[in-house]
Amino acid sequence: MHKLLLLGDEAIAQAGIDAGMSGIFAYPGTPSTEITQYVRDSHEASKKGIVATWTANEKTAAEAALGMSYAGKRSMTCMKHVGLNVAADVFLNASITGANGGLIFVVADDPSMHSSQNEQDSRVYGKFAMIPILEPSNQQEAYDMVHLGFDLSEKYRTPVMIRITTRLAHSRSGVIRKEAKAQNQVRLPENLRQFVLLPAIARKQYQDLLNLQPDFQRDSDQSPFNTYTDGKDNGIGIVACGLAYNYLMENYPDRTPPHPVVKISQYPLPENHLQKLYDSCNEILVLEEGYPVVEEMLKGFFNSGKKISGRLDGSLPRTGELNPNIVGKALGFPQPELATIPELVAKRPPSLCKGCSHIDSFIGLNEAMEDYGKGRVFSDIGCYTLSALPPYESINTCVDMGASITMAKGAADAGLAPAIAVIGDSTFTHSGITGLLDAVNDKANITVIILDNATTGMTGGQPSSAFGKIEDICRGIGVEEEHIRVIKPLKKNHEENTRIMKEELAYEGVSVIIPRRECIQTLNKRMRQKFKEKAASTK
Repeated sequence: MHKLLLLGDEAIAQAGIDAGMSGIFAYPGTPSTEITQYVRDSHEASKKGIVATWTANEKTAAEAALGMSYAGKRSMTCMKHVGLNVAADVFLNASITGANGGLIFVVADDPSMHSSQNEQDSRVYGKFAMIPILEPSNQQEAYDMVHLGFDLSEKYRTPVMIRITTRLAHSRSGVIRKEAKAQNQVRLPENLRQFVLLPAIARKQYQDLLNLQPDFQRDSDQSPFNTYTDGKDNGIGIVACGLAYNYLMENYPDRTPPHPVVKISQYPLPENHLQKLYDSCNEILVLEEGYPVVEEMLKGFFNSGKKISGRLDGSLPRTGELNPNIVGKALGFPQPELATIPELVAKRPPSLCKGCSHIDSFIGLNEAMEDYGKGRVFSDIGCYTLSALPPYESINTCVDMGASITMAKGAADAGLAPAIAVIGDSTFTHSGITGLLDAVNDKANITVIILDNATTGMTGGQPSSAFGKIEDICRGIGVEEEHIRVIKPLKKNHEENTRIMKEELAYEGVSVIIPRRECIQTLNKRMRQKFKEKAASTK
């Protein structure tokens, strides 16, 4: 029952350990990575035999978690918001199969796109799936909601989503632990056809899901995480969702706003609180991270003409994270003057690490491309995407995981030659293999460069599913042996590497080049650990 200082991600992880979770499955993606990493690093989780696995992608992670739920045990799958796109098939269908053991989808959204391609709002997916959504406003609630999520999941035999955002995931606060629960025993579903989504079965279970909606609504109306707080000034009523509630409170030193406030941290929306707020106030201000999901819903619920404002009408910015100043401005508070940044302070855009193997790969690629000109290199998601910036300016696309190969194939089918795809080793096994199979089957004229640094470098050095397998995968798919070329990206090999790239660019067919050298960051970590072990052994 002791107190820990934890990141929001870590609070969720520790809660899973304490709530009787038997397995957690994920593909690393900021800002969700630390959840699974915490469990993997936990001696307590290890002693309890909790499975903590990095998977090939988010879809396989979600399916593994669903399989553990099928066996009656509590499981969790974690991903960032765009990872839910990859797992959407199983996520939406799991709402129809339902759960057996408790099943939680933790999805970390990234408003302001600190490390993402978009800032989509995962609450839209949760509403689409018609399952309960929990949105903590602080680290303690994040911890408590894991316990609630597993209980709700097993009570209603349904998956539950916990939606967090970057600022909650990566900020720390004190968290009081609950008494640990034992893990479930293996227990098969009472109905062995529950997970068989043949149309006749799925139609019935979809109706079962619809029948649960009043129960979800009742739980939300009665939830201690959804509250109504009265105020003296009813000129405006405030709806604050999840972390936005904290931004509101930071504008009041005594944490007592003068206006009535509805705090929302469990969905579906608590209709009782919202009706009371609407009836008692002249207008409504909605504070929410991400899309104007609640604002739009309230405009549909209430149509008597009272003003409902938020992100849609410009009272709050349509994009990016909220913060106390933005909320204060919407409430009419005078804003502090921000100090201007002196001109002598140079901007420091992100860049590839010194000693990164990708640097030599892109220098070689740039030289090999000189005869063809720019605009022909399709890239992917990973730290190598930074090669779009000076001084390399090597790549021309970055859309989604695995898109480099399929976009290069499409461009080649349109007649662009050469068409080059650049993809990392982890991204290749995440979403690139099927695209390469399409290219081989259609005999596409593309060159695929698989940057193999032996890790998932962008998110902190997690193991890569591709380690030691890339050539075998390419051969198995059907890439010709003589056009699978492995090079070592070092300055001393520049001339030879550039020659090999030129040869494969000239080849009219599918070719794969694999620049292979360990990530400089994981190499440094490995050497430091080796030094520590050697020092310890000599004491």
